[in-house]
Amino acid sequence: MTTEPVVDGRSAALERYEAVIGIEIHCQLKTVSKMFCGCSTAIDGAAPNSHCCPVCLGLPGVLPTINKAAVEYVIATGFAIEAAVAPTTRWDRKNYFYPDLPKGYQISQYQLPLAANGRLTFDTSEGPFTVRVRRAHLEEDTGRLIHDELGGRRVSLIDFNRSGMPLMEIVTEPDIRTAEQARRYAEELRLLIRAIGASDAEMENGQMRVEANVSIRPRGREAFGTRIEVKNMNSMRAVERAIAYEIERQAVAIDAGETIHMETRGWDEARQSTYHMRPKEEENDYRYFPEPDLPPLLTSPEWLAEIKARLPELPAARRARYREVFGLSSYDADVLVNDAAATSLFEATLEAGPGLSPKHVANWVTGEYLRLAKAAGNGGLVVAPEMAVLVKLVADGIISGTNAKEVLAEQFATGRSVSSIVAARGFEQISDAGALGAAIDTVLAANPAAVADYRAGRAAAVGFLVGQVMKATRGQANAVMVQTALRERLGKAE
Repeated sequence: MTTEPVVDGRSAALERYEAVIGIEIHCQLKTVSKMFCGCSTAIDGAAPNSHCCPVCLGLPGVLPTINKAAVEYVIATGFAIEAAVAPTTRWDRKNYFYPDLPKGYQISQYQLPLAANGRLTFDTSEGPFTVRVRRAHLEEDTGRLIHDELGGRRVSLIDFNRSGMPLMEIVTEPDIRTAEQARRYAEELRLLIRAIGASDAEMENGQMRVEANVSIRPRGREAFGTRIEVKNMNSMRAVERAIAYEIERQAVAIDAGETIHMETRGWDEARQSTYHMRPKEEENDYRYFPEPDLPPLLTSPEWLAEIKARLPELPAARRARYREVFGLSSYDADVLVNDAAATSLFEATLEAGPGLSPKHVANWVTGEYLRLAKAAGNGGLVVAPEMAVLVKLVADGIISGTNAKEVLAEQFATGRSVSSIVAARGFEQISDAGALGAAIDTVLAANPAAVADYRAGRAAAVGFLVGQVMKATRGQANAVMVQTALRERLGKAE
C-alpha cells in the first residue's frame, strides 16, 4: 500500500476523508465456572479438551443453566458506563457454522441486551471525548482452532476448553473518528472492567479482544461508507496502528477508483498491515431466534440496587479525587490509576503514614517503584508501611534521595525493612554542622579552580562543589545544608 503523506501530524487521508469507527470488545469474565455449565474456567495451561462437558459441547439431550455471577458482572459494567439495565432480557441463538463452534450456534443476546444506551468519557490528545455505548450483553465463547503440521500435513486442531466461557460484548455507536480515540476508548474500558473485577482483560492471552468497524467518507458527507471489520489486534498499540492503516488503505483505494467491499480483515503485526480474511456476514446471516432452552431473565429492582451498591470507585472518579483532594497533576493521577498495583501502594502508603505529602508519595510510587516493578516483571516486595517509612525519612532529611533509591531497591529485592537497610549501610544523612564543615574545607582546598570560577561570577560552579562534598560523604551529606554552607564560605572569602 502506498503510504499517505503526513500534514501537520495528520495523514493527508484525514484532510480529505472522515473516518467513522465503531468498536466491539469481547471480555472473558472472571467467573469460576463457564456460562451455561459447571466446567471450570481455569483453562490456562490445561491439557486440550480437558475442561469440557456435554453441555458446553452441545451434545443432544442437555440443557444450559445461566451463570449468575456473569450476569452480575455485565449489569455492574452497565451501571459503570451509565447504561440503562433492562428489567427483562432474553437469550437468542446466533447461528453460524465454524469448526470451533460445537453446537453450530452460539447462545447470545440480540434484541434485549442486559444493558443499553450508555456512554464512556476519556481523555485524548485533543481533550475529553465521549463515546456512546449501544449495548453490553452476554454470550458464550467458541473453542479454539490450532493450525499446525502433523505427519507432514497441514492440519487444524480444535481445543474446546474455551468453548462456553462467559463473554461480555460491548458495542459502541459509530462515534469514533480517529485511531487514537479508538485506542483511548479501549484503554479506558479495560481500566473500568478491571476496577469492577469483571475481567483481567489481558489482550495478550485473549481475555480481551478488540474489533473495529472502519469506514471513511468525504468530509462534509453524511452517508456512511462501506465498513470493514478489523480483527486480530493483540495490544492497544496494535489497535491504533491497525485502524490508522485501514483508514489509509481505504483512502488510497477510493482515490484509485476502486470499490470498497464489506469484508473482515486481520491485522498482521509483523507486516504492519491488514489482510483479507473472509467476506463480512450481515446480521440476517446469523438467523437469530429466541433460545428455546432458556427462559427470559428478570432483573428485580432490589437485585439491581445490590449490584450497584457494590461498585467500587471507578477510574474517572479516582483520577478526579487524586487531582482535587490530593493536588496531584493529571499526569501523576493517570500513571497511578493506570496501574492497579501502583494505585494500591499509593493509597495504602498514605494510610500507613498519616501526614505524608501525597505528592511525595506519588513521586516515589510513579517513579522508583514502577521502574523497579517493570524491570522485575512483577510487583516486588515493597509494602506500604515500608514505603511510608522511606518517604518520611527523606522528607525529614534523615537520608538523601539518592541513598533512598538504593534502600528501596534493596527492600524491593529482599523484603528487608527500610530501617534495617539504612542502619546496615550507614545511610543516615549527615546534618551536623561540624562534620559538614570539615568535608567542605577538604573539598574547597582540593578544587581551587572551581572556587575561582564561583568568585569570578560563574554561580554554577557551586553545583560542582556540592557534588564533590556528596561524593566525599558517600551521598550522606544534607545537600541543602551543604549548598548553604558553601555559599556562605565562598561569600566570606571574597
